[in-house]
Parts: sequence; structure tokens; C-alpha cells
Amino acid sequence: MSLILGISAYYHDSAVALIKNGEIIYASQEERFSRIKHDSSFPKLALTDLLTFCKIKISEIDAIIFYDKPFLKFERLIETYLAFAPQGFRQFLIAMPIWIKEKLFMKRLLYDEIIKFDKTFSDSKLFFSEHHMSHAASAFYPSPFEEAMILTADGVGEWTTTSVAKGKYNSIKILKEIHFPHSIGLLYSAFTYYLGFKVNSGEYKVMGLAPYGDPIYTTLIKKELIDIKDDGSFRLNQNYFEYAKGFRMINQKFIKLFGNKNRISESKIEKFHMDIAASIQKVTEDVIINIVSNLKKEYGLNNLCMAGGVALNCVINGIIVKKKIFKNLWIQPASGDAGGAIGGALAYWYNQKKNIRKVYKFDQMKGSFLGPSFSEKYIKNTLQKIGADFKQVSKKNLISIVAKDLSKGKSVGWFQGRMEFGPRALGNRSILADPRNKSMQKNLNLKIKYRESFRPFAPSILFGEQSNWFDLNKSSPYMLLVGMIKKQKRVLNKTKNINLDKINEIRSCIPAVTHVDYSARIQTVDNDTNKIFTQLLKAFKKLTGVPILVNTSFNIRGEPIVCKPDDAFKCFMGTDLDILVIENFILRKTQQNKCLLLNYKNKFKLD
Repeated sequence: MSLILGISAYYHDSAVALIKNGEIIYASQEERFSRIKHDSSFPKLALTDLLTFCKIKISEIDAIIFYDKPFLKFERLIETYLAFAPQGFRQFLIAMPIWIKEKLFMKRLLYDEIIKFDKTFSDSKLFFSEHHMSHAASAFYPSPFEEAMILTADGVGEWTTTSVAKGKYNSIKILKEIHFPHSIGLLYSAFTYYLGFKVNSGEYKVMGLAPYGDPIYTTLIKKELIDIKDDGSFRLNQNYFEYAKGFRMINQKFIKLFGNKNRISESKIEKFHMDIAASIQKVTEDVIINIVSNLKKEYGLNNLCMAGGVALNCVINGIIVKKKIFKNLWIQPASGDAGGAIGGALAYWYNQKKNIRKVYKFDQMKGSFLGPSFSEKYIKNTLQKIGADFKQVSKKNLISIVAKDLSKGKSVGWFQGRMEFGPRALGNRSILADPRNKSMQKNLNLKIKYRESFRPFAPSILFGEQSNWFDLNKSSPYMLLVGMIKKQKRVLNKTKNINLDKINEIRSCIPAVTHVDYSARIQTVDNDTNKIFTQLLKAFKKLTGVPILVNTSFNIRGEPIVCKPDDAFKCFMGTDLDILVIENFILRKTQQNKCLLLNYKNKFKLD
């Protein structure tokens, strides 16, 4: 037996992953345990849970792989500062001492943390993977393909911002790279910053805001900010950006180009901001589609794998599928840095150790349900200790009761099985609701999630039913593809509202999951990945004729997705959620002791 531990840490989204003889058996993010969103610290709590859940000791692990090569990143920082000198000298003075003291000597830093778990641990077991190799490995090795092209696009790894690789059986070879400061991820983040959202966490807000606007600045962006080449490569005009030499993403020249100052966080979103979001989304789509199309022409393979932060742009992914550029597409559900923990471990097992790779019909991410689960005894003891009022029922009765409650407009915190790995709640740590409810989208955003009103919600739909409701005939188990709702399901809306309020207009028979442009971020659900969620969807369909539920992550804005039963109870009592279901325990808000009510609205730092 061989055990390989992958670690992502110190930048954002720290995580651990355990590989047993090439099989992913555990993966979780530090934020879920620390309750600090995007926690970047060493994942000591996640590692503690891994060792407990998998019933192993550090001494049993054969190798520990860090997802990044710090010396290469240090090289990039030094050369960047020299290239832009004397600009960025202040940043240099602040950053270098931290790097020299800590991050440059990553091996020692990691060793010091790991020996807290086992004093006998030897640093000879510590290895490092290149950042984009970790991403590529996380995309290809768990995929159902023997051979595939691999596209990785993010902000920046060590030097690389965009890479093309080819995976075949147990090997991956990097073929092409685009290097810092030219980055489609950083370009998108620059506009995220300009729109008043937080970089490295608010990019999905830009994607959600884009359908409200018109892409009228697309030509201007392509003329001044990015030079897109015919072969798919691109270069950014650094005269408009500060990220290479300062502590801001953009400069005054950038602001002057568009004629408006940076939006202040939480201030009113105007039509201008909508149009900016639409424009950068369109440019990013054009860049990625250009790259993907050229890959197909040059290499001729049928399969494409994707990873990196840009791969979480599900609108782009939906376009790739719709255009049928590649026959098959598979995207790593934890495409950001957290997924690097899986990729680093797999890269070592296959690419370095040359172990034989088994390829299965379905991917090997196990629905991304790779985190901890909790026993009936643990849950019951937790609820009793808290003082909660609860009822334990059979699984059969549970499905019937919850489906009926959902059909009556109740919102349900749904906690089942192993926790999801990655940014999406996929039916085990979810908030569920009726998609037919006209006011549900507004209520979920404002009274439960405490987030911006324009944010859309995703539909979870029974696999096999998706083509009846959306222009999507493929599976989408990880909520990474956007499709358009079928015309026969739409409701014609003749109003010309240009404000965010148009989200409240009825556009289909499932208004709670229909965005302003008739799009939806679709999750397909089947028995193979989530049996109990499938049963619930079937029961809801039997009652309503609709095989769909609203599915959003079980948390509020600024809070990581809930991990443990007590996290779920606190969120339940701090919001307007009606019902909490933890395994086969049902809790109703109206039956809880009012002394246990919490105010969650301002509990977490806004993201």
C-alpha cells in the first residue's frame, strides 16, 4: 500500500488530499474547519481530520507533495521587481523579508508544521510539484480519458499563467506556456477589483453580473488592454496595470480609459458596472475559445481537460460544449489552488513514479464528496448538547417529509454524507428550495445568504431530464456548465428594466433558477454519485412535476460552507432558513428555543 499526501498552502485556499495507490480517498479545505474563508494557513485542522477520518498516522505516509515550487516563484518575483524598477520598490521592501524568512525556505516551514504531528518525520519525504503541473494533473488523472489535451488558466503559478499540456495514460507533458505578467486570470481579476469586488473570491460575482449588461467595451479592451494573437496566445498592455509592481491591480490610466473611478465595495451598482462586467466576460470568452479552438486544430484530439481558476467560469465552459469544439470535456471541480493538493499528489504518483493508471468510465472524483462525514451517534450527541429540538425519522420518511415541505415553499438546510471538496455545494452541504417559487431567489439572497440581490441560483436536476429543460444533453455533476432554459419553458417578458431589479421579473416556469439572460448553472444528479439527493429530486418531481431543486451552498456570505453539524445548526439559527436536515434528523425553526437564535447577518467578513 502506498499513501501520498498532497498539500496546498500559504497563498489561498489551503487544502490536503490523500491518495492511496492512485485512488483519491480524502480531500478537504482548511477553511471548512477554521471557519475563515479562503484560509491560506498551513492546513493543520484539515490534516488532523484527514488522519482521524482515514485512521492513519503521518509515519504511514510515503511522500508529501507541496503543489508549488517556491524557488521558481521567488525567481519570478525578483525578476519582476528588476524589470519594473524603480517602480514597485516599496512592494519589494515589504515582500522580500517575508519571502526570505518564510516562503523561500518552504521545505523547512512545512517540516516544522508536520513534525507537530510526528516528531520522527523525515524531510526526505517532502517533494514539490510545479504549480501548473499540479493543476494539469488534477484535471487529467481523475478524468475518464486515456488521452487528452489539458488547458490550465489562472492568475499566476510560479511563472506560468496559461499552459497547454498533453496527457496520455500515466504521463503529462507541458507543451506551451504563457508567462507572467500576461495573464487572462489577472486581467479578469483587474476588472473584479475595478468593479469593487474582492480579488481571488469575487470573480464569480463579475460572471453573475455580466448578463445584466451589454458588452459595449469589448472593442476598447481588445484595442488597449489585450492583444489576442491568431494562434490563441495573448499579451497584456502593462501600461494600464499595477499588479506587477504595486499593491493595486490597476492604475489611473486604466481608470481614465473607461471614464469612471473604481466602484467602492457595497456601493450601488450602475448600468456602467453591468456593461463593464459583460465586456470583460465577453473578452475572456473570446480568449479561451480562441485557445481551445486552436488546440483542436493543432493536435486533433477529442478530449479536453481543464483546471485553474478560469476553468470555474462555467459560462465559458458551456460555450465550449455548445460549440462542440472538443467531443468530450472534463473540468476539475476543485479547479483553484485547493485542487492543487490532489494534483500534486497524483503528479508524483503517475508522472514521477510512473505507476500504471487505470481509466474508468466515470471520473475518479467520487462526485467531489471527499471530505468528512459524521455518525448518527455524533450528530445526536451534538444536537442534544446544543439544546436543539429535533426528530429522528427513517430515510424513507425523510425523503417524503422534506419533498412535501419544499413543495410548500420551505427553505431547507440539507446536510448529508461526506462534505464536498471545492467551491460548489453539490447536494451534501446545500440549501435547497422550490425553483417554481417566484419570491425564492430574492428571499434566499437577502434573508438567508445575506448577499447581493443580483446573484443567481443553480438548478439541480435529475440526470436524463436536463435536455427537457435546458439546451444541455451532457452530464454536469459538478455544476460547471451553463445552459439556456428551453424556449417552451420561458415566459415572455416585455419590460425594459435596466436595473438589478429585473432579476425579480418572471422569465420561466422555474424563476428561482432562471438568470436574466435565461441561463442557468446546471448540476445533474444521479444515483451513482448521490443516491439520497436523487431520491429527493424524484420525490419532488412526483409531487410537482418538476425534477429540479434550487441548490446553493449551505453558508452565508463571507462564511465557508458548513462542515460539521454544529456549523449547520448555527447557520440555521442565524438565518431565515425554515428547516434543517442533518442525515435523518429533522429540525424546524418554529420548534427551536428562541434563546438559541443568532444574528448571522454581520458575523462574517464580507467577501
